[in-house]
Amino acid sequence: MSIAQGIIVSMERSSWIREMFEQGQRLKEIHGDDQVFDFSLGNPIIEPPPQVHETLIRMLQDDQKGTHRYMPNSGFPQTKAFIAQELQEEFGLSFQASDVVMCVGAGGGLNVLFKALLDPGDEVLALAPYFVEYGFYAQNHGGVLQVAETNEAFQIDLGKIEEAMTAKTKIIVVNSPNNPTGVVYPQQTVDGLGKLLAEKEKEYGHPIFLVSDEPYRHIIFDDLSNCSVFHSHSNSAMITSHSKDLALAGERIGFIAIHPDMEDRIDLQNALTLTTRILGFVNAPALMQRILPHLKGVKVSVSAYQHLRDIFYQALTDFGFETIQPQGAFYLFPKSPIADDVDFVKQAQEENILLVPGSGFGCPGYFRISFCFTEDMIVRSFDRFEKLAKKFGLS
Repeated sequence: MSIAQGIIVSMERSSWIREMFEQGQRLKEIHGDDQVFDFSLGNPIIEPPPQVHETLIRMLQDDQKGTHRYMPNSGFPQTKAFIAQELQEEFGLSFQASDVVMCVGAGGGLNVLFKALLDPGDEVLALAPYFVEYGFYAQNHGGVLQVAETNEAFQIDLGKIEEAMTAKTKIIVVNSPNNPTGVVYPQQTVDGLGKLLAEKEKEYGHPIFLVSDEPYRHIIFDDLSNCSVFHSHSNSAMITSHSKDLALAGERIGFIAIHPDMEDRIDLQNALTLTTRILGFVNAPALMQRILPHLKGVKVSVSAYQHLRDIFYQALTDFGFETIQPQGAFYLFPKSPIADDVDFVKQAQEENILLVPGSGFGCPGYFRISFCFTEDMIVRSFDRFEKLAKKFGLS
């Protein structure tokens, strides 16, 4: 076999999310689109705000020369300056354009940052449940994924994190609002994590980077506020995209922002500019970069997602499923009615319901439902969920 052994292993452990999505396509060919309820993929159903299309049309009609030419590796200066100003206003810190690197979605940004920071054997610590591809991203750059458990409410457990840390810990990744649970981490808890990392930096004699993966940062419900790693730890970075807040998932536009008081800040700025090039992420899409400064304050309707959460959460709890109410993102993470979450997901397929087992997120015994779909599809699925609940003695 000519394929690299590491990739063969990764293929065997490949994402349950995509596998369920592909199974959904097969079932739709057999039963028809309207008879299959595919809640596996977090692909935003809401269309981009009208200002996005209006700005794109205006730019395409403009006769400005050079719109599609090469740009600096880290992105257009005017776009980076706009984002730095936005971050200054949001966090009250002195971000400069040089603290921002435009990236090809949050996944691209994580790879760029990991490439810049990881030496072979360095450890990346994730909090379970976590986005499965963190492990692949770490492996891409010689890193090793370690996992710390969260508490029963899927919130940060500082004791578990300290137990999981070693002298090789280089990066800790937090994800709030969380995929797959929808929980939002309180600022006080993240502040406690920052304090722990400062103590461990002294103990281990090297920086430990607190990295916030935030593609859902603006999808927050019930008037809650999201936490910020920038207020908790100076060796911190935020990686985000506009896949969800502007419904531009397929455009792969995001940015990396590093703390303006970070240790060796300039070195990391230069490293990120290099790694984005040598990894092939050259560059974040030009048109998408150009429209961002014209979209200040523009977001999709969060209330629409909150409404979908409310009706789905209420139905599942009425049927007897045990689940916490998501505070953000667009996922529910109920407890599986049987210990084997993979088997439960397979049995759900018999009702043409596509779900993702919690094992795919490092958290067996649960399953993930994406609710970024039409209200009609969600409501039509309820009789199938009720049937499942009765099958397993929940209602």
